[in-house]
Amino acid sequence: MTLRFQPALPEDGTVLCLGAHCDDIEIGCGGTLIELSRRHPALRFVWVVFSGDEVREPETRAAAAALHAPKAPEVEVHGFRGSYFPYVASGIKDTFESLRARVSPDLILTHHLADRHQDHRVVAELTWNTFRNHAILEYEIPKYEGDLGQPQVYCPLSSAAVELKVATLMRCFPSQHGRQWFDADLFRGHLRLRGVECNSPSRHAEAFHGRKLLI
Repeated sequence: MTLRFQPALPEDGTVLCLGAHCDDIEIGCGGTLIELSRRHPALRFVWVVFSGDEVREPETRAAAAALHAPKAPEVEVHGFRGSYFPYVASGIKDTFESLRARVSPDLILTHHLADRHQDHRVVAELTWNTFRNHAILEYEIPKYEGDLGQPQVYCPLSSAAVELKVATLMRCFPSQHGRQWFDADLFRGHLRLRGVECNSPSRHAEAFHGRKLLI
């Protein structure tokens, strides 16, 4: 039997979205952010991306605005060197401590702790290390390593949310179009698979790992 419940988010609460790289948040939980924005229009969304540059930062800012239209989120992009997070983790840790002093989130969306990409894993570890009394859901990033696992929490997505997520990824990230994994087929297929797993009435869903949830 599937237990269905709505997260107890205050109408004017804060959702903190954490991503190692530009496009991680959009791929991992972009559809859920669309649904949350529509269901709770007064929510505050804060995006923190830890590795960006002069090419990719504008891409993720444009994508964030598209996913949350008409109310753009607060987007913060840092310049930590991609693929080297384990070796610059002290600086990333300092950024997390500064974030904790500034933001009191009601829900945190972050990388999966078992993600095999080293940058993703560092962000996930520091999320749990920094925020110890918060609701945390870990999103998925499909990739070569095949580490998606078996998630336990699902957010069904409307057809409109699916199309907006996929269109935003393809339109806002031209720098990634040369990568063999970056295409609409992958994004839609992943959402369809998770929709099957949770019996989504709309056929599509995003999925999360819920390591600690209080009901």
